[in-house]
This record gives sequence, C-alpha cells and structure tokens, in this order.
Amino acid sequence: MRCLFIGDIVGRAGRVVVVERLPVLIGQWKLDLVVANGENSAGGFGITETIYNELIDAGCDAITLGNHAWDQREALVFIERAPKLVRPLNYPPGTPGRGAALVETKNGKRALVINAMGRIFMDALDDPFAALERELNACALGSGADVTIIDFHCEATSEKQAIGYFCDGRASLVVGTHTHAPTADHRILPAGTAFMSDVGMSGDFQSIIGMQKDEPLSRFLRKIASARFEPADGPATLCAVAVETDDKTGLALRVAPVRLGGVLEQAVPPFW
Repeated sequence: MRCLFIGDIVGRAGRVVVVERLPVLIGQWKLDLVVANGENSAGGFGITETIYNELIDAGCDAITLGNHAWDQREALVFIERAPKLVRPLNYPPGTPGRGAALVETKNGKRALVINAMGRIFMDALDDPFAALERELNACALGSGADVTIIDFHCEATSEKQAIGYFCDGRASLVVGTHTHAPTADHRILPAGTAFMSDVGMSGDFQSIIGMQKDEPLSRFLRKIASARFEPADGPATLCAVAVETDDKTGLALRVAPVRLGGVLEQAVPPFW
C-alpha cells in the first residue's frame, strides 16, 4: 500500500500548497492513503470545520491534531461529526472526539490512524505508551487493520524514538510532528516499522516555525509580547513522508522524505 503522511499544515500558505498539490500527487503516485496533521491549519492555531472539509475534499483520508487541537473552540463541537479528525489518544476520559480512527483507504482497505502526544516539555497528559498499547492490542496490524499510522506529537526526539521502538513491528509508520523542522533520520526499524523523528511542516520556511519572523524574534530579544503570532504567507514547502507497505504484513518496505515547493531542497520518493 502507498501511504503519504503530510506534516503540520501551518496557516493559509500551508493549506494552499497541500490543496493545490495533493490531488496531483494522488494520481501520479497512485496513493492509497493520505494522512495530514492539521493542528496549525487555521491561522497557525487549531482547525475549523471548513478547513477540515477542505482538506478531506483535497484527498486527505484522515486529519490528526496535537497540542493546539482546541485553539479554535468550534473544534470541541464539530469533532463529534468529523469521523476522520483524530485528536491525541491520551487526553483524559471524557475529552470530545477520538484518539484513533479506522478509515477506509482509497483501495478499500482498513487503515488505523492514531494520534498521541508526548509529555516531555508538553502539557502533562495520560501515559502515551499505555494508551498506544491498549489501542494496538484492540486493533492489531494484520488482523484489525491493513495499515497502521501513528502520529506522535511531541517535542523531544528521545521520546519520539522511544515510541518508535515501543511500536516497532506493530505499526506501519510512526512519525513525529510538532517541531516543524524535518529530520533526516527516516528509516525502517528492525521489526519493520517505518520511522521519522519529525516530518516537518507544510508552510513557509522563511519564518520562525511557520510564523512571521518579527514577533517571535522580538520576544526572544525583549521577553515581551507586543503582537499576535501571524503565519508567514510566502511560498510554502509541502513536507511529508512516503511509505510503501507489504500487503501481507502491513509493515514497511520503503520509506522516503517528501519536500515540494518553497525554499527547502526538493525531495521525492525514488521508488514511485
């Protein structure tokens, strides 16, 4: 199965590059599954129902979130009628929405999409290891799902790598989000799970993690907030990771970074 995971979509620039390029990529690369992180898609903070529908219409099969899940307050309500919107699994019981979704792929298979959030340098949530253990046991790769994608939204690379090895052999892909900077450590772990510490963002990289530079820089220099953070609106790079899985096991056969548009060095999967 051919899977594409798109990194944190930041503001209008990120939405534009995804909406414009994704339908073409689906056709060119014959993609079976597309998952994107949308927690920064609404002005850099959260997601709205309109944007959720726009990304689904563009070809995303599921949208994951993170620590900005509820920045747009409407998300607390519309997430209940958005079956392909997945918030962190390890929020406390009673939180609206779902931390995992079993979605149908474009070729009629079953994809389990899980979102979990780390605890190092992040808001303290429930144990992500225990939450993932329960979910992976409840819907095992190969029997309950044909492919399993885990978006681990986390600050620390050590915690991301620990989750990768913890899930190795039980997921098709474990990919880190949140830091907005793509890492060069994409690989297949010993038991067959594709891994990348951070997929990067889909947004304007002439910025500070997707935001216009002046206000973040001012806060570093003066320790005083003088204005709102605003998403940078220049030409964006679509950052993603491409994974091809074994139809029999659901484990990864190949993995490669994707960078399209904007100022970063371009990268496409060599195997598609």
